[in-house]
Amino acid sequence: MFSKETYTQRRNRLRKDVGNGIILLLGNNEVGMNYKANTYHFRQDSNFLYFFALDQAGLAGVLDVEENEDIVFGDELTMEDIVWTGPQPTIADRAAQVGVSKVLPFNDLLNFLKNAAAKGRPIHFTPPYRHDNMIFLHEMLGIPFGQLNEKASVSLIKAIVAQRSHKSEEEIAEMEKAVNISGAMHVAVMKAAAPGKKESEMAGIAQGIAKGMGGDIAYGIILSVNGQTLHNHYHGNTMKSGQLLLGDHGADTPMHYAGDLTRTCPVDKKFTARQKDIYNIVLDAEVSAIESLKPGLTYMDVHLAAARRMAEGLKSLGLMKGDLNAAVEQGAHALFFPHGLGHMIGLDVHDMEDLGEQYVGYSDDVQRSKLFGTAYLRLGRALEPGFVLTVEPGIYFIPELIDQWRSEGKFADFINYDKLYDWRSFGGVRIEDNVLITENSHRILGNPVPKTVEEVEALRS
Repeated sequence: MFSKETYTQRRNRLRKDVGNGIILLLGNNEVGMNYKANTYHFRQDSNFLYFFALDQAGLAGVLDVEENEDIVFGDELTMEDIVWTGPQPTIADRAAQVGVSKVLPFNDLLNFLKNAAAKGRPIHFTPPYRHDNMIFLHEMLGIPFGQLNEKASVSLIKAIVAQRSHKSEEEIAEMEKAVNISGAMHVAVMKAAAPGKKESEMAGIAQGIAKGMGGDIAYGIILSVNGQTLHNHYHGNTMKSGQLLLGDHGADTPMHYAGDLTRTCPVDKKFTARQKDIYNIVLDAEVSAIESLKPGLTYMDVHLAAARRMAEGLKSLGLMKGDLNAAVEQGAHALFFPHGLGHMIGLDVHDMEDLGEQYVGYSDDVQRSKLFGTAYLRLGRALEPGFVLTVEPGIYFIPELIDQWRSEGKFADFINYDKLYDWRSFGGVRIEDNVLITENSHRILGNPVPKTVEEVEALRS
């Protein structure tokens, strides 16, 4: 964890920004995989981690605005627990490390909240995403399940987003660790890939590197020769000569800051001419997008510029045609680029997504598009110093989408469907880095991971 002062300052600012009442931050509980005692890997709620740092199940944190007091609610281990877990620091000792001196049993939270509600004090909570916490809020506050998200505190959401969006120097240092572990995962996979090997072998290498370097995977590993499926978690294919291997995977540090990188390499030692053409179009869009990043620029504009740049490259290959500005404006490019250019990253790989993308990625000035493809852009707002975000353009050949659009005659003025037939089995290319917005410009986080054609082929050889 960071220093006691870091967490104290975060909570003090949150109290000031929210302004009144009780701020309730629920931690997460253990979740049974197939019976209660066989649990999934525990992951603490990121907002609870950000303000209280206590990485254990069964806790809740309260910030009392008027009393200027912080409380952790949780139950100490019994001897029966210790038999299975071994001795652990007490909650009180851990809470003291982050500047909290008051610790109460978890059951006391019920009376605390009821007393606050009886006095007419507002109780601020974030949108719940786990059903046990939904049940708790329903029983504690009497809010119907279907209304929990709409009753979540907008003032609390906005106050959290305002803090967590701007990464401190110590957070950036932690994220550098995550990105460097992520880079090592990708380098190991790119070195090991070969015809006849299973995708599952590559996924095992990636996860082993993450754990071996003291972290874990930050999200489910995407590693497939079918890169045209954007979130492809299936690892059962045997790699064949002539295919591309798309890997989108990143590491989670012990403090749970995430890295999120994507690299695409040939299964063979070298790219084919056709693979090189598409790869260089994507790489050009990624490098150009990164080079443009600075405070004040909206990420929506960066996304659309990357889409136009890739459309120009596809036109040079005869796959798109016509007025490319009009093509992107109408969404024709999304046949090949059906997702957003990137998202915020931090304690979550899609940072703060539980709070609502309309608060994290958009603003009164920049609204989400309704066009297919661009609608999936998670970050569109103006960039600010301290933001850390992903830049991840891609080009994909999705047979099912090609067939549907062609049958509908969709965007026939912009897409050369006849020529596309020979590209149906190509797969996909995506390239991704994590970038910090600085006071006047930007900085790519972590050690460089090979991404030019020459660098990738040198690594493959």
